[in-house]
Amino acid sequence: MSGVILRVNGKAVAAKPGRPLSETLQLHGETNELSLPCNGHGICKKCRVLAYGALSEPSTIEREALGEAELARGVRLACQTIPLGDCSVETDTGNTLRIQGDGLHPSAISPMMASYGMAVDLGTTTLAARLYRPDGTCLAEVGMRNPQALYGADVMSRIEAALNGAGSALAQCLRNALGELAQRLAAAAGIAVDGIDSAVVTGNTAMLYLLTGTPPHALSKAPFLADRLFDVTLTAGELAIPLMQPRARIYLPPCISSFIGADSTCALLAAEADGIQKDRLLVDIGTNGELLLRTRDRLLCCSTAAGPAFEAAGIACGMQGEEGAIDHVYTVNGSLQITTIGNAPPVGICGSGLVDAVSCLLETESLDESGLLEEERIYLTPAVYLTQEDIRALQPAKSAIRAGISTLLHRAGMDESRISELAIAGGFGSYLRLPCAARIGLLPKSLLPRTKLLGNAALAGASMLLLNCKELRRAREIAHTAEPLELSTDPYFSETFLQELLF
Repeated sequence: MSGVILRVNGKAVAAKPGRPLSETLQLHGETNELSLPCNGHGICKKCRVLAYGALSEPSTIEREALGEAELARGVRLACQTIPLGDCSVETDTGNTLRIQGDGLHPSAISPMMASYGMAVDLGTTTLAARLYRPDGTCLAEVGMRNPQALYGADVMSRIEAALNGAGSALAQCLRNALGELAQRLAAAAGIAVDGIDSAVVTGNTAMLYLLTGTPPHALSKAPFLADRLFDVTLTAGELAIPLMQPRARIYLPPCISSFIGADSTCALLAAEADGIQKDRLLVDIGTNGELLLRTRDRLLCCSTAAGPAFEAAGIACGMQGEEGAIDHVYTVNGSLQITTIGNAPPVGICGSGLVDAVSCLLETESLDESGLLEEERIYLTPAVYLTQEDIRALQPAKSAIRAGISTLLHRAGMDESRISELAIAGGFGSYLRLPCAARIGLLPKSLLPRTKLLGNAALAGASMLLLNCKELRRAREIAHTAEPLELSTDPYFSETFLQELLF
């Protein structure tokens, strides 16, 4: 194996001896186009590559996941394939993530930056960033996959990887991504990248731990009490962020708790930008669902481990929100009709399409309230289908969010009629068809008339902090006054979760 050369997208690198392709790609920073939600177990089927040359024989896992036709044209799973001699790999570079905006244009009152500033949301799945002038003009917006996906789809997988020795690699891939985002923003705006002198970088608590290289032991075991909740300013040099000027200031906003991060603080900051005091429920639906309930005298919050189904990870034909993904499903005269992102030929289904499809299957009675499909597979197109396992993956995800909402209301002594506004944050939530979300039991039907879609509220809140230092006081107030609820030991949540598994 010594001296084996692997050509990755035409570039020659040294293969990691006796180890899967995914580890070599990771070692040489060639992972931006790969996703490994199952943490390398060959279950998710998301690390497809084209590979040729001296390679290990396809494993049973690969044969079952890909089929002989895919294998015949050179498709392999990077986590299962071991280079035995010189070989080449091509990763998929044709997909563009769909980044959801928020429609919010913060005012510049007391900006952090002197020349240009960057607001960034480090999402578990997607990174999004904006470039601003001190007068509040947004010059550019870009997004990219979170390169940490190679270590797993959820934060717990990445925490585990960090504890097993990958902490430095996890930190550096995020830092490299920040440098790349800065460079792409600067290029889009026609400025020099070293003109960016300030940034606000938000994200969940685990993302900020991993970015700063903070050992995440406190997040990995009970009682899950974070030993660092940030609200700190570092420099690009201290974080070793490439391309940015070393003296550029990087502000990390305050987190609320171990699993309710700075992204939730920023999202509520944006949701309350109207300055109106009312009973407001903020829900960020994703791999880790965060819920915040603002009442007249309290701020209750909780985090629900919904899992990656809303990102379509672990779904047989699942994919992220990219061109060719089925994003919506309708019924027309009892038959299923689809739309795709970019009106491209369908190649898979993303989270919003999954919610729509399940709603439609309930409507056509192809799926019963227990989640049982009448057929082994339901084909949306000749190549894209849903399985019974897909339905079972969605059920606990939607149940976790819905039970979290009910538990917050219960602990506050409120019912749904008291809620003046249900604010849905996050890119995924912005593409939901709300009646379908209510039909499957993800959201309360009674709140739909009072529901507001915020888009990427975390990024909007980070932008507000960047452009107005006076918002720091409100952010700190949110983080310090919030009352986190621990759902894992809450009997009401457990009982409600079981009830909400039904459709």
